[in-house]
Amino acid sequence: MITIIDYGMGNLRSVQKAFESLGIDAKISTSPGEIAAAEKVVLPGVGAFRDAIRELKRLDLVGPIRHHLAQEKPFLGICLGLQMLFDVSYEDGEYEGLGIIPGKVVRFPETSGFKVPHMGWNTLQVVGEQPLLANIPRDAYFYFVHSYYVAPTDESWIAARTDYIHPFTSMIRRGNLFATQFHPEKSQRVGLQLLKNFADV
Repeated sequence: MITIIDYGMGNLRSVQKAFESLGIDAKISTSPGEIAAAEKVVLPGVGAFRDAIRELKRLDLVGPIRHHLAQEKPFLGICLGLQMLFDVSYEDGEYEGLGIIPGKVVRFPETSGFKVPHMGWNTLQVVGEQPLLANIPRDAYFYFVHSYYVAPTDESWIAARTDYIHPFTSMIRRGNLFATQFHPEKSQRVGLQLLKNFADV
């Protein structure tokens, strides 16, 4: 069973439907107890960092997330769910994150010939062997939509980079903690394969 954290923001149903299309049970939950006890957790998200962190705290979900990660159970963050794992975000101010991964969330620089947000399909420059990318071609395209990206201070967290304006971290992994800047639930066949790989971890 996959437990998808509901904090009132994001693409919860599309993530759930993606798992269900694979024949994988996935439930959406706001319950701190359910999330703390979950076998596998997904933290998705679309929207503003400040509002998302505020809602996680208001719903008493920060503790269960930390508890799940401390037990080294499989965890997948998606887009904003990746960014919230970091120490700090500079999205429209300065806001403290969950502090799980050392580093910051910063905005793409305004650059001639490039649009911000980064929106559309792009490839990954994979670092090492990544279980979430098993049975996925190295030149596969994934779907992105974001104006901010993560900058870890410890590069050993980096599982993949993507080139847009400059190379940025597009996937994180340490042990059973996985997180992507792209949206696997919107990335068609290769995205479904990634979600299947997560369910199989």
